[in-house]
Amino acid sequence: MKRRDFFRYLSIGGAGIAFAPVVKAAEKTSLFIAPEKPETNISEAVSVPRIKSSMPGLYPGKVVKVTNERSVVEGTPSEEAAYEMLKTSMLSLTGARSIKKAWRKFVSPKDVIGLKVNPVAGRLLTTSHAVTKAVIRQLEESGIPKENIVIWDRREMQLHETGYTKENYPGIEIVGTECMDEKGGFYDTQGRLYSEGRVDKSQRFFADIDGKYDSYTIPYMVNEGKDSYFTKIVTERVTKIINLPILKNAGPTTTLCLKNLAFGSITNTSRLHSSLWHETCAYVCAFPPLRDKVVLNIADGLIGCFDGGPSAKPQFICNYNMLIVGSDPVAVDRVGHDVIIAKRIEEGIQKVDRPEASRFIDMAEELKLGVGKRENIDLKEIRL
Repeated sequence: MKRRDFFRYLSIGGAGIAFAPVVKAAEKTSLFIAPEKPETNISEAVSVPRIKSSMPGLYPGKVVKVTNERSVVEGTPSEEAAYEMLKTSMLSLTGARSIKKAWRKFVSPKDVIGLKVNPVAGRLLTTSHAVTKAVIRQLEESGIPKENIVIWDRREMQLHETGYTKENYPGIEIVGTECMDEKGGFYDTQGRLYSEGRVDKSQRFFADIDGKYDSYTIPYMVNEGKDSYFTKIVTERVTKIINLPILKNAGPTTTLCLKNLAFGSITNTSRLHSSLWHETCAYVCAFPPLRDKVVLNIADGLIGCFDGGPSAKPQFICNYNMLIVGSDPVAVDRVGHDVIIAKRIEEGIQKVDRPEASRFIDMAEELKLGVGKRENIDLKEIRL
């Protein structure tokens, strides 16, 4: 397959096949748990003092789940329904009387706001444009200039292939860490990856696992070795992050807020799936570029999946018809995890939830990133 065709292939639902070696490596472990854990530099993250805006943010343990059976019309998420669901969520979460006051609790016109979407599974199961556009519309209504909004993810090519383009989002910057030039090439005239200029080598997640890649794979990993570097998008470009994950599974576990942030913000990730999946989801979010900038999490469950994830397999895609919203990514992950596992049990895919499948949630709670225990979560459920 030619490099320029790779992400076009992903956009029509080929991600599961294209990344099969990575996924299968993860599935071969027992719920991503390896017998021996490699050393990491999580102590460096913990040693940096927290700030006022650090996770879990303004509302620790508080989650709003809004459902609307009319949110998907003939297979397409409704922007108007998403807007009303989001408005209801924001007012309920904050207790504010107006949408402007609700949003201003999290962001100001001086902020550069990064919307972290998830286009990994291609057009079949990307963060919906209905939800993304609802967020942008409400930000603008709250006085946030359009030029202060950035839509981002790890791979710029996937963003474009799933409809995150300047034509669909005029006036908004759309950027990824891994990128190509207009001709579909990864390297400049000096033989250097364009992506290298988009990573911050002063900010790293170290894990004692050596990543080695062939010439085809390296443009999608950026670097080899034992360091995963943070993207400059989070270290330099944005001042606040709004996280927009999808309700998806990955085997008997789930990939929501923490996974979307962690694996979307660093390089050299393939090496981390088999032995440090849970740790990576939690640990990377404990580093200041994420811990101190993520102010809101809006889990897009208008359309999601309950099996076959994190790629998109049509037979397992369903309409959850919901948004799950909170400043606390750990609490949102717990609520979303329970929704997906309940669906898997209903469909006969598994009989019970296995505690080890959500170990990353427990780890994140231990790192004081949020509330993971069900009995300590203040969940408000609203039906429209």
